Order: sequence, then structure tokens, then C-alpha cells
Amino acid sequence: MRSESIREIPMNISKCLIALLLFALPGLVMAGGDGIQLQDFTTHWAGIVCVIIFVMAYSLVIAEEALHLRKSKPVMVAAGIIWMIVAIVYANSGDTHTAEAAVRHNLLEFAELFLFLLAAMTYINTMEERGVFDLLRIWLVSRGFSLKTIYWLTGVLAFVISPIADNLTTALLMATVAMAVGGTNTTFVAIACINIVVAANAGGAFSPFGDITTLMVWQKGIVQFQEFFVLFLPSLVNWLIPAAIMSMAVSNEKPEPIESGEFRLRHGAWFVVGLFILTIVMAVSAHNFLHLPPVVGMMTGLGLLKFYGYYLKRRDAIKTAEKSEAVADDNLNLGEHHMALEDNATQQRGAQDDHGHGSNHYNIFKSLERAEWDTLMFFYGIILCVGGLGTLGYLSLVSQIMYVDLGTTNANILVGFLSAIIDNIPVMFAVLAMMPDMSHGQWLLVTLTAGVGGSMLAIGSAAGVAVMGTARGVYTFMAHLKWSWAIALGYGASIWVHFLVNASAFSVPAGAAAKAVGAH
Repeated sequence: MRSESIREIPMNISKCLIALLLFALPGLVMAGGDGIQLQDFTTHWAGIVCVIIFVMAYSLVIAEEALHLRKSKPVMVAAGIIWMIVAIVYANSGDTHTAEAAVRHNLLEFAELFLFLLAAMTYINTMEERGVFDLLRIWLVSRGFSLKTIYWLTGVLAFVISPIADNLTTALLMATVAMAVGGTNTTFVAIACINIVVAANAGGAFSPFGDITTLMVWQKGIVQFQEFFVLFLPSLVNWLIPAAIMSMAVSNEKPEPIESGEFRLRHGAWFVVGLFILTIVMAVSAHNFLHLPPVVGMMTGLGLLKFYGYYLKRRDAIKTAEKSEAVADDNLNLGEHHMALEDNATQQRGAQDDHGHGSNHYNIFKSLERAEWDTLMFFYGIILCVGGLGTLGYLSLVSQIMYVDLGTTNANILVGFLSAIIDNIPVMFAVLAMMPDMSHGQWLLVTLTAGVGGSMLAIGSAAGVAVMGTARGVYTFMAHLKWSWAIALGYGASIWVHFLVNASAFSVPAGAAAKAVGAH
């Protein structure tokens, strides 16, 4: 998830990142949990070899853009090798249980995240297939707004939509609007894309559904669903300050409106939107009231979508059959009976294809196929890689450096800067793994910084990397870097606002969040 410009990052910061990544072990926080007794192999040959393997694999992830190598491949291979070594060294010490118990624990953590994201991605893909996002895009580009108006509209919509549809999807949608309106005006497109990335990341930071990091914090029970919304004002400030500064470089030029022609939503589009809202309600209810993992509600909602997909498929088949009969009747009247029979048979075969091959009928499994499988498999590789390293005993050292030597507030602010250089997901895994004893306000702070810190560099968030691919050559690492100072001002201001408006949260006794996790 990185561009070639990663080479410009100072080496000392990169080393700090690598050290932090080594301890990203979600859920496996203490010796003795689930019968797990961790040993210290940090100075053993096995520990050193595993660190080298991980660093080599993640180096390939960083160089993804240059090598055109999917990021999931190196980390999946590295995960398998690391766990083989972990199993060997534990077995040699007479312990044949810990490696198996630890990897199963990691797989359970991944399974919850995987299924939750798969359900959410399927809904987003279905809404896209039904034309929901196209309707919004066409409405914006056909209104003839000025460039400055489009700049603010796309930013506002990115901030508002990302808490529900996630920051990546939202950023891609709004970036296509900016590109369509801006056309050859590369200066506008670049600034608009920067604004969109910052707004999408900021909007995702105050919602459990807006970013993977907030989802992880919510699923662990550290911050309850309704408690995320106290981050709304800090998140808004995080976007508004750089947006206001960058807007001064956007002209009031009014480009010609783009003729998009007549557009109609496909049947059931708004019903799918309603199902998605119901699914979110079920996920929240399962977590808050039934004390079940949120993924239970999400997968139930996915089941409802599959049922509705069956209705859409049957409806499409009936419509095709009716149309075929009408065409056949017309052809018969023209004396083309044989041709009509052939056409009808061909269309009927397409309608009866359960797998959707050769058919334009709706098929839920097409939406499943279009999920971000590389990203999902990347999560698997990262969780298993760093899980193995954590099992070798690397966790307490970084916890000491980050949250004791540096101090809680400094450590949580540093998390945001680390997220700007490396993806915020493994960084948040590290924090959850260390599970430092800190107040509720500090947990909200690290949730905020991990969510918005990535905006400071184009490579710091999935939204930024995706938009770089969409607006290739226009929205670049260097184009974003020119405005990093303004984004950093917003980052600092959002932290100040959080301390100001959520001061009472910092009085919550230290360790309360960790106890909530244990109870959960």
C-alpha cells in the first residue's frame, strides 16, 4: 500500500516503525490467557530470524507500487514460515501446546474482522451495482457548480459518508467526481483529492464503521458505539483547518456542466440501502444488548441481503422471459420463427445460470467476488506474522518504551505520525496488543490519532493510496506532501480540541478500558 516515494522517509523513523510493528499481536495480551504461557525468545536465533523474515516481507509490501506485487503475498508466506519456527522452538523447550493455542487465538481474531468486513464490502458493492453511488456522482457533475463549490461539496460529502460507507469507498467515489469536473485542470484535481482524503479519514475516525482501526477498537469493547461520537468535533476540526487553507488555492472558475444523460437507479437500490442500515443496527444491538460479537449482526444482515438477491434474480429472470416472448411473437409475425426460437433459448440459458455466467441478472456472489480480497488476505498475513513475533516475547519491550518511557499522551500522539508513514492498521494492532493501562480519554485519543494521522502523507491511509491509483500522475506523493504542513496543523488542533471538549473522559480511572475488554 505504498508508493515509490517511500524511499524519502528518514531511516530513523522507518526503524521506529519496524520496531512498533513487531509487537502488533491482537488479543494475545498476557501470559496465561487461554492456557498460553509465553516464553522469551527475543535473543534466541529463532526470534532474530523471524524478525528478519518479517522485515523482508513488509519491505515488499512497502514497495508494492514499484514492484506491482500484491501486498498480501509476502506477508502470507512470511506468516507460515514464522509460525513454523515458533512451533519448533517451543517444542524444543518441551512445550507443544502454546504455539497451537496462540495461532488459534489469532485466527479467531482474524475471523471476526474478516467476516465483518466481508459483509460490509458486499453491501457497498451491491449498492454500487444498483447505481446508488453513480446517482450521486452524476448529480454532482451535471450541476455546473464552480470549482470551489465542488471542492467544498466533495469534502463535506466525504466527511459525512465515510462514517457509514468507510473512508476508502468514500474517497474513491468523491475523487471520481473531482476528476470528472476538473478535467485537465490538474492543480484543482490534486488539491481536491487531498481535501477528499483528509475529509474521508477524519469522518471515519468518529464512527466504528468509518475505518478498520475504529472497528477494531469497538469490537474489542474498549470504546462503546455511542462513545465514538464525542470525537466528532475533533475530527471536524482536523478536516476544516487544512480544507480552509487549501481552498485559497482553488479558483471560482465555473467549468461547463457535464452532460451525463438520463440515469435511473436499478430496481431495489433504496431497499438495499435500508437493509444496510438495518444490518448496522443489528451489529450494534448484538454488541451492546446481547453481548455478542458485532459480526453476528453483520452476517445476519448479509443473509438477508442474500435472500433479497434471490428475489432480484428471480425478478430479472421473469422480466427476461417476458421480453423474450414478446420478441418471439414479433418475429413470428414477420415469418422469422426459427431465429426467434434460437434467441429465446439463448436468453433462457442465461437466465437459468445459477452462477451468473453469461447473464446480466443480479447475483449476490458477484458482489462477494468484488470484495477487496487482497486487503483481507493482507490482514491475515499481518495478524499471523506479528502474532508469531509476539509469541516469541517481543511485546513488553515496546510497551515499556512507548507508554512508560515516553508517556501515555506522547505515545498516543506518536501513533498518528507512525500511521502517516505506515498503514494505521498494524499500528493500532500494536496498541491493542500492548493494552496499556490508560484512561478512557487516552483510548479515545489514540483512536483519533490512528484514524486521522495517516492523512499527513498520501501513503498513510488506504484512502490516500487508492486515490493515488485512481488519479495516477495527478494526485501524487509529492503533491500531497506540499500541503502536509497544513494537514499537520489540523492534526495538532484536533488533539487540542479533544483535550478541551472531552476533558472529563481523562478522569476515568486507569485500567477501566482493559477491564471492559476482559469482561467482554
